[in-house]
Amino acid sequence: MSEGKKLKKANKKAVEKKKELSFFEKVLNFFKRLPKLIVSPFKNTWRELKKVTWPSRENLFQYTGIVLAFMAFMGLVIGLLDLGASKLIARIIGS
Repeated sequence: MSEGKKLKKANKKAVEKKKELSFFEKVLNFFKRLPKLIVSPFKNTWRELKKVTWPSRENLFQYTGIVLAFMAFMGLVIGLLDLGASKLIARIIGS
């Protein structure tokens, strides 16, 4: 009996595959699914944002301070490298 059901399902799938949708049916199906396709990423984003563990106000200020200090340090390092490279190029060209 289970073999008969499997055979019926296989035949049904074969018939569905043989039946191709016309161009207009495809376009109509696309427009039927369009709202769901547009809303889906926003729903997924909202679900993921609910899972986020946000930092406390104190941690936020600490992290901000660390980032600003790192940016100032890297600005100084890049500035010194640029100054050194400029002087090196000036000496090479000046010689």
